[in-house]
Amino acid sequence: MVSVAPAVEPAPGGRPDLTQQIREAILGGEFAPHQRLIEADISERFVATRAAVRTALLNLTGEGLVERLPNRGARVRAISVDEAVEIVEVRMGLEALCARKAAERLSDDEADELRDLRDRIREAVASGNLVEYARLNQDMDRRIREISGHETAMQLLERLRAQSARHQFRLAFHPGRATESAPEHIAIIEAVLARNADAAEAATRKHLEGIVAVLRSID
Repeated sequence: MVSVAPAVEPAPGGRPDLTQQIREAILGGEFAPHQRLIEADISERFVATRAAVRTALLNLTGEGLVERLPNRGARVRAISVDEAVEIVEVRMGLEALCARKAAERLSDDEADELRDLRDRIREAVASGNLVEYARLNQDMDRRIREISGHETAMQLLERLRAQSARHQFRLAFHPGRATESAPEHIAIIEAVLARNADAAEAATRKHLEGIVAVLRSID
């Protein structure tokens, strides 16, 4: 399966943050579920000190992407479908809140950006470019969170989405899913563009309820 990972943003000083580098390697499928994360190997790969690697792995343990094993070090934590469903159910309230806030706060420049995203989503689905479609979905979700301006919701969602990223990518390539989810994404955008907070919240909940249903069906 092809996976898509967001670009790594550089940390202050020009170098990407090590925690984020390892996070994106996990989300991009470079490290498999249950794979051991050996400090010496990671130190060599990312040109970092063992102490920095240890700190990064502790950070990712706190995020739920890594688990520590007694006397065996760290490994990539596997997220079950049941847990992924629970994560989406928690996300539902937070993302619906962000969509509502985005509809209330939307500027004209942000509206132009969302229209462009909407059009590119349509083009990606029409051309069958699922890799691009998955990336655009991430862009759309991120921009709506940013437009909402709700910092607490954004921080919580970033952690929850990281934990369920593998299942999200799996869904993006599930047969027929793109033709179902694209109109749902577009409905969210249209509601935000209309500055209709109730419709934006309802469209977001409907979309995430659909994700829960598909996750359960492909378990």
